[in-house]
Amino acid sequence: MMEKYFTVNAEKHSIRCKLYYSDIKDIRKVIVFGHGFGGHMDNKAAARFADHVLSKNKQVAVVTFNWPCHGNDAKKKLKLDECSAYLRLVIDHVKGRWDVQNLYGYATSFGGYLFLRYIYDNGSPFDKLAFRCPAVNVYDVLTQSIMTDKEKKEIEKGKPAMVGFDRKVSISPDFLKELSEGDITEKDYMSFADDILIIHGTKDEIVPFEASREFAERNLIEFIPQEGADHRFIDPAKMDQAIYNIAAFFGLK
Repeated sequence: MMEKYFTVNAEKHSIRCKLYYSDIKDIRKVIVFGHGFGGHMDNKAAARFADHVLSKNKQVAVVTFNWPCHGNDAKKKLKLDECSAYLRLVIDHVKGRWDVQNLYGYATSFGGYLFLRYIYDNGSPFDKLAFRCPAVNVYDVLTQSIMTDKEKKEIEKGKPAMVGFDRKVSISPDFLKELSEGDITEKDYMSFADDILIIHGTKDEIVPFEASREFAERNLIEFIPQEGADHRFIDPAKMDQAIYNIAAFFGLK
């Protein structure tokens, strides 16, 4: 498996990306991966997934990228419309750069919310989409599971707060308002359902298992509970099972 960093420069955005591939001249199937809140393109789960699918599928590539304000991205203020722009521009670049016959999406946590929001607003450019522990109720996840009391108090004062894990992200009161108003839990995704798979750990400590399960049931989406798995699927065996299920869903076993 080969790795290559590249940048998508378009519409005054500079999107840092990473490509996993076998033969860069013979890419026919691409999986665009969306990391979670506070993460980055050098995502270990994405690398593990890429290693699995590329070992058996030489014409496949996996593309990861930094959301705005994440990793080494230069943005200072997180906005939902710019998250959507990043995803659109990465997809456009992939489709313009290679003769892509199949495009898939795989996203986790906050990235899952952003992918789901994107397809609802724009239609789906993906043949299939897989989500691991998607933060479908992202406002509640951010305010109840991720933010500290100190960070919440800063927001209550009308100030931005630095929130997150690998890299702290500046969250403004306006962004939280965007998330509250951009709730997807009651939106109808049944027209996309046949092409979506959701996998969620029953011991997820960040995104409630039931929120994800109820979203899937309401929209008739295939749902696989991963018994005993936490939010990050720390157990390698559980992660490998999720990878196998996602690869099989994409037809890339």
